[in-house]
Amino acid sequence: MEPRLKAVVGSRMGQRHGPEHYDGSMTNPLSDASSRVGSGLRIGVLALQGDFREHIHAVEAAGAAGVGIRRPSELDDVDGLIIPGGESTTIDKLSRIFELRDPIKDRIADGLPVYGSCAGMILLADEIADPAKDLNGNPQQTFGGLDITVRRNAFGRQRESFETDLDFKGLDFSAGESGVDPVHAVFIRGPWVERVGPNVEILAQVDPDHASHTATLHGVARIVAVRSGHLLATSFHPEVTGEKRVHELFIRMIRGEA
Repeated sequence: MEPRLKAVVGSRMGQRHGPEHYDGSMTNPLSDASSRVGSGLRIGVLALQGDFREHIHAVEAAGAAGVGIRRPSELDDVDGLIIPGGESTTIDKLSRIFELRDPIKDRIADGLPVYGSCAGMILLADEIADPAKDLNGNPQQTFGGLDITVRRNAFGRQRESFETDLDFKGLDFSAGESGVDPVHAVFIRGPWVERVGPNVEILAQVDPDHASHTATLHGVARIVAVRSGHLLATSFHPEVTGEKRVHELFIRMIRGEA
């Protein structure tokens, strides 16, 4: 594992430092125009477990109001919802305890724009290839909405967390004279997508010829970012590195500009 990832991974292992202490370079800070793109929007972040605070900071940096969601009524006045990274099984269980699961599923069905990162991708998937099971043998549940099959912890265990640069579709709004810069992505026990439905667009893949971590790829490019209509999902954590363009893409989706 690269040294600058240790602080990030430490938060997932109960150590002192959290994602806000990422030791790598913070990539693609927002321009003045981008820092206002979210103005007037209210974006909810599911705040039951995981790195919801970092997502709130990211949408606020883009000019939107970020609000933690812990009650069904708090879903009523948001323009979009983010499901953060964390533990998908824990978020699943807590969403049922806090009676949020069905309201979130209903809002997704009604067309609410939703972005899921890492565990959030798993929770937006219609199918999990290797679902965790409770003591009674019942598989974990998802909110669904994305016609994809995901595999949990696909890139390996905690110590195999890694970072790499990705070509990411849909970021033309950030193009400079040399084109669109790659997205610097951090993977912490991230899932990958094994199947996409006909209406799902692949936005990014980890290329085994250029990735910094290839042991589990077996020579196959792995899908790590997808979009279908009003739903967006990534296997990685842009909120960790300061990569704001994924959140800006989501905000532009909410506005109908992307």
